[in-house]
Amino acid sequence: MNQITSCYQIDDPRFRALIQQNARLQRVATGFEWTEGPVWFADHLLLLFSDIPANRMMRMTLDGHVSEFRGPSNYANGNTRDVEGRLVTCQHGSRSVTRTEVDGSITVLADSFEGKRLNSPNDVVVQSNGAVWFTDPTYGILSDYEGYEADPEQGCHGVYRLDPVTGDLRAMIIDFVQPNGLAFSPDEKTLYVAESGSSHNLEVPSVIRAFQLNDDGEVLSNKVFATIDQGLPDGMRVDAQGHVWSSAADGIHCFHPDGTRLGKILVPEVVANLCFGGPRGNRIFIAGTTSIYMIAVNAKSAVSG
Repeated sequence: MNQITSCYQIDDPRFRALIQQNARLQRVATGFEWTEGPVWFADHLLLLFSDIPANRMMRMTLDGHVSEFRGPSNYANGNTRDVEGRLVTCQHGSRSVTRTEVDGSITVLADSFEGKRLNSPNDVVVQSNGAVWFTDPTYGILSDYEGYEADPEQGCHGVYRLDPVTGDLRAMIIDFVQPNGLAFSPDEKTLYVAESGSSHNLEVPSVIRAFQLNDDGEVLSNKVFATIDQGLPDGMRVDAQGHVWSSAADGIHCFHPDGTRLGKILVPEVVANLCFGGPRGNRIFIAGTTSIYMIAVNAKSAVSG
């Protein structure tokens, strides 16, 4: 039987070891249209995140001060950092994946595949070898709300890999309705990808799929890893012990590496994404529609911030 204590729903006793039961969910910033893509910069002690419909990216310092980082942002959505610490961003408006260089200039990493424009890159992760993986659903071209309405040119809604040496772009997974958030297991042998197609078709299951990969990123096998019972999975992160922390309509769902749901962090707004951060790396920053929330946990990211 599920036990709800404060902002926690404990489905499995193992969840207690991952949370600070005295910690409380804090709303640390608000007044946004739709927050997404939080990414922590440990070297600067600040959080960057997207406010998609407002066409801007924001920065927040530890004292809660919020300012605009980039506007217009080309309707930026998901963000991450590469192995050199540079910001990598999915942009709905330009239908591209970009990298912000140290001098502030922007390099386009990918905006087309096989001579046709990408749909609207949504979320992105970078492997330790420098390979850039991103999802390409059509959310940014469905209307003028989070991008520019347009007809898709790609024949699939794919998961792509950009080779760090050759720059070649390959569609590695092509059987999603709407691929969304993605994250690697600590050993990078498993890629987790969220299926968010139920946003427009309730017959699409709200699941996270797990793909076993070889060293070249090719899929060896795949399975349904977990099902989200409230809303749909969007952004997600994996901690150093391999637990998967996924966004959902009612908050953050935490899954054991075997797929068992351990519990939830309940949030009063629909959650789109999250990331680990804070001075010691043990806080979760939550992108919850109009607000950014924060809570301390007993877990840290599988990747350095």
